[in-house]
Amino acid sequence: MQDVGGHAEAFPATAFAARPDQPYLQASLVGVLGDFDLAEDAAQDAFALAAERWPRDGTPLNPGAWLTIAARNRAIDRLRREKTLAAKLPLIATPEVQEHTVLDDTIPDDRLKLIFTCCHPALAIEAQVALTLRTLGGLATDEIARCFLVSTETMKRRLTRARMKIKTAGIPFRVPPGHLLPERLAAVLKVIYLIFNEGYGGRADLASEAIRLARVLTGLMPDEPEAFGLLALMLCHDARRSARVVDGHLVLLEDQDHTLWNSGQIAEGRSIVDRTLTGRHRGPYLIQAAIAALQTEQPVDWPQIVALYDELTSLTRSPIVELNRAVALAQASLPEAALTIVERLDLTNYQYFHSTRGELLRRLGRTEEARTAYRQALELAHSDPERRFLQRRLAAL
Repeated sequence: MQDVGGHAEAFPATAFAARPDQPYLQASLVGVLGDFDLAEDAAQDAFALAAERWPRDGTPLNPGAWLTIAARNRAIDRLRREKTLAAKLPLIATPEVQEHTVLDDTIPDDRLKLIFTCCHPALAIEAQVALTLRTLGGLATDEIARCFLVSTETMKRRLTRARMKIKTAGIPFRVPPGHLLPERLAAVLKVIYLIFNEGYGGRADLASEAIRLARVLTGLMPDEPEAFGLLALMLCHDARRSARVVDGHLVLLEDQDHTLWNSGQIAEGRSIVDRTLTGRHRGPYLIQAAIAALQTEQPVDWPQIVALYDELTSLTRSPIVELNRAVALAQASLPEAALTIVERLDLTNYQYFHSTRGELLRRLGRTEEARTAYRQALELAHSDPERRFLQRRLAAL
């Protein structure tokens, strides 16, 4: 999260405690103002004002409502300066401000409600997801760029274009009624999954929040198998968190201490897969959940996982899925076939492409090529455990 107005060091403890609410505040303001840039600036101005006044005047009884009112007032001041108040004032002159709450009971969770609100179908799904991650997920632009395998500059341009479309087209941001939720589900699922992925890379709070949101979503939409598939997928992956990184070192699946796995999460994930996979609809998240569940069994049935990746590849046409399919083939003792798949993929800016290629080359005895691939992966690595793992691989070569 960016420092607000350059005043981060001046924030009292209570202001710091309120800062996780900045995404809520921004998302709520977007719905009122219809302008992402203005909402973000107003939210940041409100936090800067809190840093100035709260140490002097004391923390308000309702910090969230205080910040919402301050942000709205800052937006009004800015619009007045820009001589557009007359056109915008009817949108924002509400008599009373709730604390980051949208007055609609369709969705029983404020954060999920705002995710559905931001995932507006008038935008392309990638734009919906990127804007929601930026506004509500609290992810920085470079983090979102990594999610989409593009450069930070490319993502900045995409976000700018999406915001301009919202502004010029006057796209309204309101909580959708229940019968319109399914048309926004694909984007909502992707937002939740990408929040989880960012958390799985090291931020446990994000991973836990993504799982919580998926639980709420399955209760809201109990007839949507993909919502259950996403929940099961995240449960099975998160169950191995404690064994995945030990003493700062990344531990591969086959070397993990199973006693560190969360058996309750695994059992729940498997149960969801068992009762959901038998239905006619087998979407990408449900198939990935089945793969993740198989990876928690001993021994791992790699040929079955390969078969599931074949199905997933036909559904998604995703190069990332192809890469994971290659990994499964290698684990099924087919490294040459796996390398053939990897060599035809265009994922040169993706760390795991190079690390996977390096591992396959290492297994095939092509040491110098493996060393080059591991070095390329190391240049793209973003976490210390992954850097250490790659450095150990290089040292072993």
